[in-house]
Formats: sequence, structure tokens, C-alpha cells
Amino acid sequence: MKLLKRAKAFVFIFFIWFLFSSPYFLFGKVPYASTYQVNFFPPWASYERFHGPVKNNAMPDVHGQIFPWKKFTIDTYRLGQIPLWNPNNFGGNPHLANFQSAVLSPFNILFFVLPFIDAWSILILLQPLLAGLFMYLMLRSFKLSSIGSLVGATSFMFCGFLVTWMAYGTLGYAILYLPLSIFAIQKFINTKKKKYLLLLTLTIPLSIFSGHFQISIYFLLTTILFAIFKRSFSSLVSILFGLLLGLPQVLPSYELYKESVRSSIFIITEAIPFKYLSTIFAPDFFGNPVTRNDWFGHYAEWSSFVGIIPLSLAFFSLLQKRGDTVFFWLLGIFSLVLSLNSPFAIVLVHLKIPVISTSSFSRIIVLTSFSIAALAAFGFDNLSKLLGKGDYRKIYKIILFVTIILMLLLITSIQIPSDKINIAIKSLRIPLSLLAGFVGLILLNSRIKKPNHILLLILMLSSVQSFLFASKWMPFDPKNLVYPNLPIIEEMKKNVGYGRVFGNLGAEVSSYYGIPIIDGYDPLYIQRYGEFVWSANQGFFESAQRSVVKAPRRGEQVSRVLDIMGVSLIFHPIADTNMGWAFPVWEDPNRFTKIYQDNKFALYKNNTALPRAMVFYKFEIQKNKELEIARFYKSNFNFRDTLLLEENPNMQKSSGTGSATITYYSPDVIKIDVNSTAPGLLFLSDNFYPGWEARVNGKTSKIYRADYTFRAVSIPKGKSEVEFVLKKLL
Repeated sequence: MKLLKRAKAFVFIFFIWFLFSSPYFLFGKVPYASTYQVNFFPPWASYERFHGPVKNNAMPDVHGQIFPWKKFTIDTYRLGQIPLWNPNNFGGNPHLANFQSAVLSPFNILFFVLPFIDAWSILILLQPLLAGLFMYLMLRSFKLSSIGSLVGATSFMFCGFLVTWMAYGTLGYAILYLPLSIFAIQKFINTKKKKYLLLLTLTIPLSIFSGHFQISIYFLLTTILFAIFKRSFSSLVSILFGLLLGLPQVLPSYELYKESVRSSIFIITEAIPFKYLSTIFAPDFFGNPVTRNDWFGHYAEWSSFVGIIPLSLAFFSLLQKRGDTVFFWLLGIFSLVLSLNSPFAIVLVHLKIPVISTSSFSRIIVLTSFSIAALAAFGFDNLSKLLGKGDYRKIYKIILFVTIILMLLLITSIQIPSDKINIAIKSLRIPLSLLAGFVGLILLNSRIKKPNHILLLILMLSSVQSFLFASKWMPFDPKNLVYPNLPIIEEMKKNVGYGRVFGNLGAEVSSYYGIPIIDGYDPLYIQRYGEFVWSANQGFFESAQRSVVKAPRRGEQVSRVLDIMGVSLIFHPIADTNMGWAFPVWEDPNRFTKIYQDNKFALYKNNTALPRAMVFYKFEIQKNKELEIARFYKSNFNFRDTLLLEENPNMQKSSGTGSATITYYSPDVIKIDVNSTAPGLLFLSDNFYPGWEARVNGKTSKIYRADYTFRAVSIPKGKSEVEFVLKKLL
């Protein structure tokens, strides 16, 4: 009988999930905003044939980071290498260590058995299904009813955080194992079976490998707190073992964090204003990016939606006498306070806690949503008991209390511009209708006395708002618009060689197609590189920016950046010709030779670019960072024959001639044949980073930091084979 009830519950979760996912399974559309890609991202956006309606344009990082990084990850695995390094952005940057690449996620297996876009679609769509199933198991482990557990499960699987971040395939996975870890702890306490400790251990690396460090920290801290709350020492030991299993991701990420600009920027980011809390039950109170009527806030970052019925039911858990609800109430309140723009946020910034103090505070709201969903299940069972007893007095008191809370939340949001009032009013239609239906069902039960039927209807009503919210937000777009091929892209691939491309392009082109660029967008990138490129604006030291590296389009110094980094191709939109914001490729026909043109873009060859690898015989020593930057950008410094080093390479400056030929280039291994008439320095315009090891003729050789952020290694006279290998995770 228990198995039959559980099967029915799983069928219900699967049914609502399949209904949500039906555009993919039944109509061939994919959960990827392909219309957004071809309408907003170059080079596709310039071609009118791709233009059309876009459902959701509020998830640019999927296109500029996550999706192309996943493609790079799988392509590198197919080479037989672990994708530790991505040479296509920022002049080379750690890949596994940036965490969001999710290199170690077991779900990467999908991409080896399915076409890429189908594997991606399954990866994305599995999130609400797994979240719902795990949440149901957790709530049942607390001896809650099947229907009550379904209320909590559907509320969590389509809560604001999981829905608005679903398309990323990282943040959702990082948190959806939380109910599974709590389930494992609870089941171990109830049964003493060690298989649940093993399950608990596995949830830790599964979250860590999912691709978002900040959310995994919230997951880990909550799991630890629950184990302490339950006084389960064995669970704490299992968590420790899980952390050890997660070290292959944590250690390299910590190393990159230290090397990145993110470790030195402490500001309050994306904390939720108190007046925005009305979106817990009315998610579109301040508009929605999908309908293009959002006018205040950051919809995804501040999304706290759980639904008006689960929120109402959560207050019924206040009647619970057992202690389990205490944990969820404390977790919910504490996480809510931390997510708000309050003095607590200021304190966290000043504490300078790694990751926590440098990330968006609002994202901890997922723990609030999780707590409300759990409390809704407890509250549902309390409501069930009250309906069975006919104790409507307590029910009406709770409903009155809930009404007051909702009114207070709305009152905090009443300062609305007159032209936006209609948006707020329309957003209240569904939640207030559902609340009225909820109250109406309770009143109906007082007459017909059939609580089981009423409770089933409450479950249905609760699921309706969650389903509508998720369906409205999530784009399902045509598969044929996912990375449609273009001749300009093929020309870049054909002509770039071992050089790089400069132009208005991001990872959606560079990482996806393996076309190296010098710009980049990533929360974690090498700080030294950012300082080097940003300093080209004025020719003296300039701090790196929070998440972006973008070489200037004008100025004498930008030529030095392009040439030293071996930028062999310039990607130029024809419409930008003679425009002040564009790189003036048209001004110097001797330096730039046009090699391709269509009606939208032209490709120019940069005739003065240095090779990616070359031999130098002169060097200067400069240990001061700011002076080294200033020296490189001085007009009297010949960067074409002299390197700037920060330590003495123990060799004499000499004159000679030499050649360097790259014979093999992959993300983690580079082989170069060198021929030199005298001892010298082999320069490689890839970023210097701990973990790279150089071998000259089979012997380990020291890598020197050259020209502030690149690599150099000593080479002897004669022929040599130099190999760079990224063999260490630290």
C-alpha cells in the first residue's frame, strides 16, 4: 500500500513536470533561448533573416558563459583531456576552476550519448523533476502525509529561484540536493542504516560539482546545521567525507579565487529591498521581463516566489508541536534577513568572508523558499487535522493572520508610479483568486464534510500558480536557431591559426567554436590579465574590473595589446566603419589587409601581430607592478625585441636569431619546436598561472612571468622541444 501511494505521488510529480516540459518532448522546441541568441548576439544579430519575437531576454549569461563553456568542456573531454584550461577567453583562463563550467558534473555523460542540444535540454529539464522528487522524499521522511508532501514538493520544484535560474543548469543543481541530504540524515536517524550516510556523503560532491560555489556553500551550511540540530555526529563525519570528495573542484577554485579580481572586491550586490517581498506570492508585482513591463528590481536575482497557497499553509505549521518545524522557521527567517538590503548585508561586506562577501546576497533567498515549501507541507497536515476535527475557529484565526501579513507586504510596496499601478493590480489577480479559492474550499468543507476531496483540490490550486509561473518564464525555442552556422564564423575558424581574434565577440563564439579572443566575461578571471588589458586605456596602471575584460577600441596602447597577444584577425562590422566607437581598422591599409567580406562583416588580417610563440634575447627586470605596466606601454619600449621580467632568468642578454613553431596546441598541452643561435627566452602570449609546468628537452624548466601576465622559459642554443603541460590542479 505504501509503495502504491508513493508511486501515485511520483506520477503526480512526473505529470506536472512533463506538462511543463511538453514543448520539448511533444513539439521539438528546446529549453534554450535561441531566439534571444540570434536577435541579440553578434554575429547572428546582424542578419535580418534571424530576426523575430523573443520570449525571454533576461538570461544573457547562458549564452555568454554557461552554454559555450559546456560545449568547450565536452569537446575537450573528447580529446582525452580534462578541461582544466580554456585558451579561448582572456588570453587563456582556468576552466575547471571557474566552478560554473561544471567540468566534473556526472550529468556531462548525457553529452556523450545524445546530440549536444538534446543533452542540454535534458540537463535543464531534469532540475525541477529531481527537486520535486527529492523534496517529496525529504518531507515523507518527517512522517508527513503524501498530499502534504506533494504540496511542498511542487512548491519547491517551481519556486522562484529554481525557475529563474533553471536555464543555466548550474545554480539549480547546486541546491536541489539539499532535500536529499536532509532526507539522508533523517532516514539514518530513524533507521540507523549506513546506506543513508553513504547517500549523504555523495550529495556533497554532487552539489559542489554542479557549478555554483556560492549556492553549494548555502547547501553545505544548511546540511551541517541540520545535522547539528539533530545531534547526529555520524552525519557530520559523512559530510566531512563528502567534502573530501569535492576537493578536486574546491582546491583549484580556491586557487583561482586568490588569483582573481573577485577576491579583492567587497561591495553590497543585489540585496533585496524590503518592498520587493510582495513578489513572494505575486511574482510579477513589479512586472516581468517576459512581458517587457518590468520596471523595478532584478527579477532573477531577487526572485523569492513560492506561491500564495504554500505561503498561507506555512503559517499553519505554527500549530505544530514537534521540533522539526523550528529548524525550518529559523532557517527561513535567517536566510530572509540575510537576503535583504539591511545592516546585516553591510556587516557581511566588512567581514570580507571569501565568496559570501563578494557574491550577490539575494541568492540566499533560495533557503527561504525551501523553508516555506517545507513548512507548507507541515502546515497542510495541520490544516488536514483541523478540517477533520471541524475546528474552524483556529483555521479562521490563521487565515486572518495570513491576510494581515499579506496586507503588510503589499503596504510596503504602495509607492508605485501612477503609470505602473495597472501592472501591480494585474499581478494580483491570480494570487488573490487562488487565495479566495483556498478559503472557499475551507468554507465548502464546513458544509459537505469531505476533507479528503477538499485537500486534493487545495493541492491542485497550489500547483496551478507554480506551473503558470514556470511556464511563463522558461523559454522553449526553435532548435534550428541554436547556433546556426554562418560563413563569417567559418572564415574565422579557417584563418585564425594559432593567433587570436579581436572584435565584438564573446564566449558564445570563442568557446563554442574554439576561436581565441582577448576579451572575456567571467566572475573569475586572472587579475593580472585584467590589469594588463585595462591599463591600455591610458598607458598606466589601471585596476581590473569586477567581471569584464575589454580591450579599448581606440588609442596607441591598444596596438601593443593586439600585437603582443598575436591577434591575427580583426572582426569588423561594416556598419561601424568611420564610427568613433569602433576599432579603426580602415585607417591603416598597410597594417590591416581585408581577407573576407559579406554584406555585414569584414575580416582583416593584422600584418604586425607577433606570433603566439617567439624567441627573445633581450629583457629588463622590473619588480614593481605599476612601473612594469607603465614601462610596457611607454612608446620608447620596444616590446617586439625585449621582454619585461620580474626576476632574473640567470642568463646573459645576447643577440641571436631564432624561430618557434607550435606543433601541437590543446587546452592542457602545448608543444613548441625552437631553433636558436644563442641562449634565449621562449615567450608564449598565454597567461601565466600556477599549475603550468614547462619542460625543455624533457627537463622541467622554470616559467617566468613575462610582460606582466604572460609566460617565458629559458631555452638553450640549438634545437629544443618545449612543452607546456597543465598537470596540477593547484
